[in-house]
Amino acid sequence: MRVSRLFALALTTVSSAAISAAAAEPNLLPHRAVYDLSLEQASDRSGINGISGRMVYEFAGSACEGYTTTFRFVMRLDTDEASRLSDQQTTTYEDGKGEVFQFVNKMYLDNMLDREVKGVARLEDDETLVELSKPERRSETLEATQFPVQHMIEVLEKAAAGGGFYQTTLYDSSEDADRVMMTSVTIGQPKPMEEGDAEKDAAAPLDNQSYWPVSIAYFDPGNERGETLPDYDIGFLLHESGVTRSLDMNYGEFSIRGQLVDLTLFDTAEEEADCAQ
Repeated sequence: MRVSRLFALALTTVSSAAISAAAAEPNLLPHRAVYDLSLEQASDRSGINGISGRMVYEFAGSACEGYTTTFRFVMRLDTDEASRLSDQQTTTYEDGKGEVFQFVNKMYLDNMLDREVKGVARLEDDETLVELSKPERRSETLEATQFPVQHMIEVLEKAAAGGGFYQTTLYDSSEDADRVMMTSVTIGQPKPMEEGDAEKDAAAPLDNQSYWPVSIAYFDPGNERGETLPDYDIGFLLHESGVTRSLDMNYGEFSIRGQLVDLTLFDTAEEEADCAQ
């Protein structure tokens, strides 16, 4: 299960002043978002009886200093045979130009460290150069692409310009941190937040901002299943501020829902002052 990618893409927060016909450069909004996780649907073949958990995501930084993200994804998965507890902890840094991406991904299973992937990726000479220090030292040379923050900036720019469908690529250090993924993005028309919305109270700091419905499908170019079948897809509501909610993470034989239950927007005055100097 590639859980790290769904964080990097569906939960990176970006803000724009308002929806307009012309795309403007989005400003990233530092914040902390908390999501409750639950099983939305599962086929008999999956063997999954239940999923529960919580995801906490924090984003900070600026274009002049770069962007840092930290998140923790704790989930209990119940099957016919066992109950397993997974705990994924990720810290990343992406420079403001989108040319350097540092990452540390740790996965715990039943409170024991199962895997750690650590490294740095750089865009140089129309290539993505990856240097890993864990689980072992090795290098990878991949095609030129985008890192997560720049990928989401592009989503916000496309949304502000009217939405629609487009394709692009992404490197986010998922799994073995050795591949670039193809993404297909569909952005709907903006909608207002309605009374009775299950997440309205949690999203109160957004002050009733409108949002775009967005779906992203992820394709592994080396997957033998073929180009027409994605590894998985994610649907979510993307607000003008960049905050995402109503996550629907579909893995084919099962899907997970993430509901926003708490949102804190951080003060950006000090960071803006530092950047102005």
